[in-house]
Amino acid sequence: MEYNSSRPRLIIPEYGRNIQKMVEECMEIEDREKRNSVAHAIIEVIGNLNPHLRDAADYRHKLWDHLFIMSDFQLDVDSPYPTPQRETFESSPEMMGYPRRSHKKRHYGQIIRAVIGKIKELDPEDADRDALIRDVANQMKKSYLNWNKDTVQDELIWRDLHELSDGTIEAPEDKELANAQSLTKGMQQEVRNARGKNNKRNRNRKNKKKFRKPVS
Repeated sequence: MEYNSSRPRLIIPEYGRNIQKMVEECMEIEDREKRNSVAHAIIEVIGNLNPHLRDAADYRHKLWDHLFIMSDFQLDVDSPYPTPQRETFESSPEMMGYPRRSHKKRHYGQIIRAVIGKIKELDPEDADRDALIRDVANQMKKSYLNWNKDTVQDELIWRDLHELSDGTIEAPEDKELANAQSLTKGMQQEVRNARGKNNKRNRNRKNKKKFRKPVS
């Protein structure tokens, strides 16, 4: 008995061994015109056996690339597309660049940083600026409570806001922010709602199992 482990390696296993054998036989054809004809026939067979490939852009170009790959880039035929080179597929991709962001005070999130950046652009005499600063400070306090502790001093929030704004935002005379209970009340309600939905879903499942008719 012949095992797959003893057979030659399939270069593109998705196409199967029959397609691989067709490519190998095509490479052995000496007449160039006949070899070109067989290569085109193989492309049609691959396309018919894998109709999902037709949804991809330039799928015929990809089929020709796969044909050369399965021949280990040794097939000598006239392709309607540029002949791929081995180096194109074996070279390592370029390192992807990632945005460099500050890691300070990450628990406040990027949206808070973006809003602080907008506040820095506002005129200090703008009447809406102070209200916006207080809203941001309250949101920062809520984020801090969500990720760190159950309580936090308002002084710490104002100090962090001053630091994140590069020293351009000062704490107002009335530094008192919303209390922790009012800020976390919404989060607690969301948790209770989620638990209620899960409990209701579990009860429905139990009821369905309870009243399900036995299979005779």
